Amino acid sequence: MSQAKVDKYKQEKANRQKIMRKEKRERLAWKIGGYVVCALVVCWIGFSVYGKVHVPVAKSYEVSTGAIDDYLNGLNEEE
Repeated sequence: MSQAKVDKYKQEKANRQKIMRKEKRERLAWKIGGYVVCALVVCWIGFSVYGKVHVPVAKSYEVSTGAIDDYLNGLNEEE
């Protein structure tokens, strides 16, 4: 081995614990990020399905205007 390779190996060996901790943190961050994205997608799909399935029933009201019509017709007849 050349001296450069030996020096590089020694430096990597000395910093191996730091490198492994850094890689472990990166893997954990990617896992957490992936879980968050998956949870958001599942929630979005759930809300979309809920919105399509659960349609609120429109309320309708019926108003009788017969009394008002009679009153207005009575006013027109007097004129």
